[in-house]
Amino acid sequence: MLTVSYGTMIWMSIAFLAVLFLLKKFAWGPILKAIKDREDHIEESLQMASNVKKEMQELQASNEKLLQDARSERDQMLKEARIAKDEIISEAKTKASEEGSKMINSAREVIENEKMAALVTLKNEVGKLALEVAENVIRERLSDDAKQNELVTKLLSEVKLEQ
Repeated sequence: MLTVSYGTMIWMSIAFLAVLFLLKKFAWGPILKAIKDREDHIEESLQMASNVKKEMQELQASNEKLLQDARSERDQMLKEARIAKDEIISEAKTKASEEGSKMINSAREVIENEKMAALVTLKNEVGKLALEVAENVIRERLSDDAKQNELVTKLLSEVKLEQ
């Protein structure tokens, strides 16, 4: 049978309480403190992760806004560039048309001047030819004295003297 010794039991109880007291005084507090510190650290990390997540969402929204603004600005610049291109092309066409009109008008003036110069030259030549022909005709008619007298008589009869 089992015999229980009360003395051993008391000393075991005293040793157990002493160990329990020592553990509570020296080990339990630091262990609980370490667990509490670990819990606080985990809570802080979770809060920081939540803050970082919020910041990332804000940055992503900001990036989306910047991207949208950049696209809008790009579209505006392309629109302005197209308008400028169309204006330049229109201006170039207008200038080319004006220059073409000026060149055509200038060519017409040159042609008209050359035509007038040719007409003047032609008139001069025709006048010279007419004078030469008239001179030859008059020489032919006046080469003979009888023909000269006949011409003078004829011209005198045609001329009426005014009184």
